[in-house]
Amino acid sequence: MQDRIPGELDFELNRRIGKKSADKIEKQLGITTVGQLLLHVPRRYMERGELTRILELPFDEDVTLVARVQSINSRRMQTRKGMIVEVTVTDDDDAGALGMLHLTFFNGYNALKDLQAGTRAMFSGKVGVYKGQLTLTNPNYVLLSDEADDEEEAKRPIPVYPATAKLTSWEIKTTIDVLLDSLQTERLQDPIPPAIRAREHLMGIAAAFEAIHRPSVIEDAYKARHRFRYEEALVLQTALARRHAYTAQQHATARPPVQGGLLDAFDASLPFTLTAGQASIGGELAADLAKPHPMNRLLQGEVGSGKTLVALRAMLQVVDAGGQAALLAPTEVLAAQHYASITRTLGPLGQGGMLGGSENATRITLLTGSMSAAQRKAALLEAASGSAGIVIGTHALLSEHVQFADLGLVVVDEQHRFGVEQRDVLRTKGRDSTPHLLVMTATPIPRTVAMTVFGDLDVSTLTELPAGRAPISTYLAPLADKPAWGPRIWARAREEIDAGRQVYVVCPKIGDKEEEPGTEPALLEDLPQSTAQRNQRPLASVLETVERLQELPALAGIRLGMLHGRMEPSEKSATMEAFNRGEIDLLVSTTVIEVGVDVHNATMMVILDAERFGISQLHQLRGRVGRGGLPGTCLLVTNLENGHPSRERLDAVAATTDGFELSRRDLELRREGDILGASQSGGRSTLKLLRAIQDEKVIERARADAQALIQEDPDLLEHPALNEAIEAYLNPEKEAFLDRG
Repeated sequence: MQDRIPGELDFELNRRIGKKSADKIEKQLGITTVGQLLLHVPRRYMERGELTRILELPFDEDVTLVARVQSINSRRMQTRKGMIVEVTVTDDDDAGALGMLHLTFFNGYNALKDLQAGTRAMFSGKVGVYKGQLTLTNPNYVLLSDEADDEEEAKRPIPVYPATAKLTSWEIKTTIDVLLDSLQTERLQDPIPPAIRAREHLMGIAAAFEAIHRPSVIEDAYKARHRFRYEEALVLQTALARRHAYTAQQHATARPPVQGGLLDAFDASLPFTLTAGQASIGGELAADLAKPHPMNRLLQGEVGSGKTLVALRAMLQVVDAGGQAALLAPTEVLAAQHYASITRTLGPLGQGGMLGGSENATRITLLTGSMSAAQRKAALLEAASGSAGIVIGTHALLSEHVQFADLGLVVVDEQHRFGVEQRDVLRTKGRDSTPHLLVMTATPIPRTVAMTVFGDLDVSTLTELPAGRAPISTYLAPLADKPAWGPRIWARAREEIDAGRQVYVVCPKIGDKEEEPGTEPALLEDLPQSTAQRNQRPLASVLETVERLQELPALAGIRLGMLHGRMEPSEKSATMEAFNRGEIDLLVSTTVIEVGVDVHNATMMVILDAERFGISQLHQLRGRVGRGGLPGTCLLVTNLENGHPSRERLDAVAATTDGFELSRRDLELRREGDILGASQSGGRSTLKLLRAIQDEKVIERARADAQALIQEDPDLLEHPALNEAIEAYLNPEKEAFLDRG
């Protein structure tokens, strides 16, 4: 009977705080258990410090004061929708003359409800002046009881929780206080083993819950947050280490190199020498493929570092050993590009059974959703019969109708575009064993992010560019500051075309309303109202830009093309083939050309409204030019004024071509919770307190601890609390985050 009692953190909230409060918490925050609420930690703390009297308030400085509401009223705004709440407060003591302060809340519905006359509260904000009177605009505030002593209150930081319009931070704090008072701390099991806790000087779990929600001094809150960061890192890294150990025990068909086979013939036909990195990583992959356990490897590198060539050599090794390789691409444009590129690169070696094909050649098959019934039937037959050694496709490869004779290697390009379940479907198509897995990402990933997101994969990194890859020069074109640059952009594009080269123009939108998936509209959501109003100019769209460029005298007579996600797949493929053949001089496109498109004659890219794209995305886009040995030029066009926050990202891209540095910078500039991305964790970031960039040392130590724990105790039988924490942390929605096997 005792075993049926849930752990303290698994108790339903209504059994601790009552049904009414629990229902409100669940409705507003989606929280249903004691542990979930205790881990809903403050996003910051208001430090009271030395409280400032109103008569002593310094202008234009941040202050904190305790005051009592004298009056409150609201009125509608005249120039736009909404209301203004005006509050008058006075000092809440008897020491000398009382000062008076005016507070203003825009759309302050909560303030109107909370700050009734006579209410005592603590306010925090920057002092301003309006019509000769001192004011605080939209200050933070916390309601205070009349029972507490000021000096005692002044020492205790006030937690500020992530809240909603219908559930304030103060209500959350009150509920958590009730919960902490009823918590059965003796039933709490600490996931962090005692030896690790002692070495790291970490708080116990009960003390940490108390300190993070009700710190006596701010230092206690910091110590508690550090403890929970380490716990999160340890739980995640232990789950990844256990997954890695499990995968290593699975059976795979060994695919050792074959002397004198396709791979040797391919290497002999290459008109260039592999870079040291390509040769070294090729050796790692060859050794992995020769083992009777599935390879699970992430291949990353700079844009244009030759990842596809490394993957192709691995595929040929598998074909030599009698197996097949499948290459999964996220879009039909990219799948067609891979098919054309690999077919061209292999030449006679990819023409098995065809006139002119080499004696030991294989066949390459393309399978996409837009193929005709006859084409699809032929491709399915080649995959099922084994006559196609390499099968390239999109999501169509995941169909239950697609069968392989002997699938030995799955290569996933641009892995972040696929859900984990989709990759798993393809890996189940192995005949009697688990296929080897190679995941490629074109976006360089900082090391600690790779440890966090791909901790169960072995990581190989290409750091050097192949010979012949010319540098890309990137320039910011700030039209708000320098409007004369506008015409010069198109004159410069004409010069490139007249020299026999080709140009990309990238827009964030397709037409009047349709924004191409992958652009980042949220990047501008938090602008001040005045800035947002200044930037209500329509964004550049493909359809409008094509019309405008057709009328420009500077581009008269050039061959214009357009490409976007709403076009029919056959139309997209035809457009890309025409651009590849040099039949289109200037291609206006959305981000569908972001990855994998390889047109050697394209030397210039103009990115309109560049602030709508993230740092890594801009780096990917500009990697489409300068691929044929000729220098590339990328212009980041923006109408944002100097000093705008988003200009910082554009300046970062223009300043360096180091993808790893830009990736790190991108993560530092993003909002919290965006590191993993929705596709990695089922909607919300898996990380709670942990930050993959800032907490690098914590992650490294936790990873070493996790590996040691799994090596000694693979099933965590000696660490049941840690095992339970893993199960709770990786709920069914987030379980897929790890399941990359």
